[in-house]
Amino acid sequence: MEQRVLILAPFGRDADVIAEVLQKDARVSVACRDADALTEALDAGAGSALIAEEALADGHASRLFGWLEQQPAWSDFPFILLAANRVGRRSARSLEVLERLGNVVVLERPLNSETLRRAVGSSLRARSRQYESRRHLAELIEAQEALVQLNDSLESRIAGRTQELASANNRLMMEIHERAKVQAVLVQSQKMEALGQLTGGIAHDFNNLLNVIMVNSELIARVGSDDRIRAMAATVKRATERGAKLTGQLLTFSRNSNLDLKAVDVVALLQGMRDIITVSLGSSIRYTNEFDGEEMWTQADANQLELAILNLAINARDAMPNGGQLAIHVKERVAPDETLGDGHYVVLEVVDTGSGVPPDVVSRVFDPFFTTKPIGKGTGLGLSQVYGIARQAGGTARLFSEEGAGTTVEIWLPLRERVASQIAVVSDVEQNAVGVKRVLVVEDDGEVRAMLVECLRMLGYTVTEAADGQAGLNRLQDDKPDLLVVDFAMPGMNGIDVIAAARKMREDLPVILATGYADVDISGLAVKRCTILRKPFQLDDLARTVRLGLAA
Repeated sequence: MEQRVLILAPFGRDADVIAEVLQKDARVSVACRDADALTEALDAGAGSALIAEEALADGHASRLFGWLEQQPAWSDFPFILLAANRVGRRSARSLEVLERLGNVVVLERPLNSETLRRAVGSSLRARSRQYESRRHLAELIEAQEALVQLNDSLESRIAGRTQELASANNRLMMEIHERAKVQAVLVQSQKMEALGQLTGGIAHDFNNLLNVIMVNSELIARVGSDDRIRAMAATVKRATERGAKLTGQLLTFSRNSNLDLKAVDVVALLQGMRDIITVSLGSSIRYTNEFDGEEMWTQADANQLELAILNLAINARDAMPNGGQLAIHVKERVAPDETLGDGHYVVLEVVDTGSGVPPDVVSRVFDPFFTTKPIGKGTGLGLSQVYGIARQAGGTARLFSEEGAGTTVEIWLPLRERVASQIAVVSDVEQNAVGVKRVLVVEDDGEVRAMLVECLRMLGYTVTEAADGQAGLNRLQDDKPDLLVVDFAMPGMNGIDVIAAARKMREDLPVILATGYADVDISGLAVKRCTILRKPFQLDDLARTVRLGLAA
């Protein structure tokens, strides 16, 4: 449309002749009947216009002149005016028309067809350059508008980018903080693991010492005739029993053990823990117990339950740096909601008067590794262990706290019927095992070995001894014992190694494995006719274990 040639020659055959001439150059030409029709065609688009001068006479071109005045800045539409051949100067009216047309080329008739074709070509080229200018101008306007929009949005984009960078920086700092917390928890966990291993080793040696004191006090009480000396021996024995119990509780706190659900009297368990809880709390915290009954039984792992209670006591101590009160109540209650199965439960309420827990973190206290203590002061595993132990036993744990007013932690455990106490009696099989029997004792600790030998001889056995595993194996062939008593922890060959080597020499030899480690387990060793004797033991425990070993 923008390359069309408009022809305004309403008189005669001029329009048809011009169209035929332009067709030779493949020009698209449109004949217009009058100036108004020409103006409408210009609105639709054209490249040039040929106008016969007489068609603009009598003022019929007012619309055309109005269109020319409203052209955009880039447009200067080219006209070719076909004027009549005249003599003399043009009239004022004719000059006015030429002035108002603006970009006009005047060709006087008659004219050569080649002249017409060249004039039209030049006019179309000039109009094409105007279109190119229009395109450039549109690009400039578009670029200017984009620049204006860019400037308008620059501040908001800078603010948005700044916010993104701040958010990324905050995330990075949070990740660094979380990584530091995890690293601190890992270090603390490694410390606890090392502490557990160290405690186990120390407890083994300590149990050996306690065993020597305990059994020798029993021997003094048995052989002595002075009542005063026997009373003193009994006092020593009771003290060593308390030491052995504290050692066992310390091992329970520092080790990971497999779940062993058994009937547990919660009242008796708490009464037995009183010493270690009191020592853990310190002198600035008053500790009390309250029980709804003399016995309250549940099904739980006693060691794990002791660990949970001790964890809660230590948490309470940390929440009361300036002293306070800790009370543990044992009650029987009915399940309060559907989170627990129907029935009655034993509830241990651990109540402290400490600083309490902020309301926004109460829901997270049982999450693993979550702690409100400073880095290096806690692992975040204490309460999660309490919750896990309660859930494994078929119950749950709950925490209620008010900041500044203390905390109450409840451990719910299923209530079960009372279990009658088992009185140890010597069976007929054990009685039949008594007689002239030979026992070989393999123990690296000289005092413990001497104590074992003396006890066994007092019990009526023929006893030989060896200071290490290899010496014991060497004596095995010569002494031909009916029973082998071997210590677990020895340099060189440990007790398990000695048992394995002894069984190659005598497959049916009964064995007693004595150990001061609380968590040694031979269940996966496929060792037949092997009995565990835990240190420290009493003389009656030793006698009964030997009879059982010989009768196996």
